[in-house]
Amino acid sequence: MPKIKSHSGAKKRVRRTGSGRLALKRSRRNHLLQQKNARQKRLSRTLIVHTRDRRALTSLLPYL
Repeated sequence: MPKIKSHSGAKKRVRRTGSGRLALKRSRRNHLLQQKNARQKRLSRTLIVHTRDRRALTSLLPYL
């Protein structure tokens, strides 16, 4: 049986936490942070993936 290929875009964006959940980094946190307000920066922190979206991501990343 051949190996299943992982989605190359998803494996660059999603990681597994120590407790086994999936986490990803939200957008708008890379540059021009000086002119963004604190609320916008606070809402762009690391996000734990919801359980409903977990099944879709595990099909994209079978070995994660």
